Amino acid sequence: MMPATTLSLTKAAHEQLQAHLFPGDGKEAAAVLVCTRVPAPRFRLLVKDVVLVPHHACSRRTENSLCWPGSFIEAAIDLAEPAGLSIMLLHSHPTGYPDFSRIDDESDNEVIPCLQEAIKADHGSAVMLPDGRIFGRIYAPNSVVTPVDLVSVAGDNLNLWWRDSIAAPERRPMAFTPDMSQELGRLTACVIGVSGTGSVTAEQLCRLGFGHVIGIDHDHVEEKNLNRILNTTLTDAKQRKAKVHMFAERINQLRSDPFFTGIDADVMSRRAVLAASQADVIFCCVDRLRGRMVADRLAATFLLPLVDVGVAIPTRKTPEGLAISEVTGRVDYVYPGGSSLADRGVYSAALLHAEALAEADPTAHADQVRAGYIEGMPEQAPAVIALNMRASSASVMEFIARTYPFRQQANREFARIRFMLAEAFEEREAESAFTVKLTPLLGAGAVEPLLGLPVLGTH
Repeated sequence: MMPATTLSLTKAAHEQLQAHLFPGDGKEAAAVLVCTRVPAPRFRLLVKDVVLVPHHACSRRTENSLCWPGSFIEAAIDLAEPAGLSIMLLHSHPTGYPDFSRIDDESDNEVIPCLQEAIKADHGSAVMLPDGRIFGRIYAPNSVVTPVDLVSVAGDNLNLWWRDSIAAPERRPMAFTPDMSQELGRLTACVIGVSGTGSVTAEQLCRLGFGHVIGIDHDHVEEKNLNRILNTTLTDAKQRKAKVHMFAERINQLRSDPFFTGIDADVMSRRAVLAASQADVIFCCVDRLRGRMVADRLAATFLLPLVDVGVAIPTRKTPEGLAISEVTGRVDYVYPGGSSLADRGVYSAALLHAEALAEADPTAHADQVRAGYIEGMPEQAPAVIALNMRASSASVMEFIARTYPFRQQANREFARIRFMLAEAFEEREAESAFTVKLTPLLGAGAVEPLLGLPVLGTH
């Protein structure tokens, strides 16, 4: 079953909380989380700020009880009140008890009504276990209590903690097994760009078993696309069918109920961003820098892991004419709070400006698009489906490796992977190779304007 309620944290916030809540003395400790939300209809809380309750400030700390002053809740209310944010009360269970205790229930019955009085919003409480797993519950303003179905932390690995398995010892599904497919059936993936590489990526995600897949693309099928977009037909091209509608029509035949949603819109649109905000992971398969910038902001704003993929065929001049210099692909894995695509030089303000100028000149833009695969050769229908499939497979495998680790080396060493087919060579760069620039978008959630871009305002 898809999660009705989700709580998401950054890797840095989770590490900070685990170090504070388990200082090594075997006693309970506490913190207060200030959370933004994703746009409706999904209910997903995003930890924006953390208020730690100092150990010495607690009047009582034992292995199964805790008493701490309300001033720290007041500090959290001050942070949350201006935007009507949600507050989660978090404490530790050093004994590993995987449920709320009677004392926890009594505490919530006393404190939650006060939070509801201060801020009319959903608030809640949560518990962290010694191994870092978190479970929680949400109190709606109408007093309805709902368990948090899923707690997610996207870092070098993607940690998923489900409420219905919190009592069992932590054991992740093994990669490539039915257990993996079963868990993927509870998650939503978003593919930005459902064309050459994107259609292959979306096909894989659907067949791997994702419960919901969202495809975003504003373009329509043309005859020149038929050699590299999966499932397209000549009839689709003649009817100028939207790529996402074509894909939905074919792929939804895999299951008894529709599970692929096509968003026929430019990624730089409010409709597209709202759709993408509902996902658990984003795959960016576009060839325009603007789309990558939006994907980058989506990852930071809604605390989502992002996999970005690109291909290129650089050429060189020879006495006989153009020759292939290399056949390359690139996969970047980005997690919220880590290095962004911008930090890694995938795009910059200057490059975005240059791209915008090219798009303002239809002739220049058309030449740029035609030459998007093979540099220096304005080819309308490049025969690159094999390259697209190679890169797409690498991007999906990257997600699997992060969620169901199988590598012999740590995932942090694979922030970026490049393959060069002419040289038969693959290289990687670690997360530590990039300098992280702080962004105010981190965990900003549904604050307007979306993604901090005025063009995405409500107007």
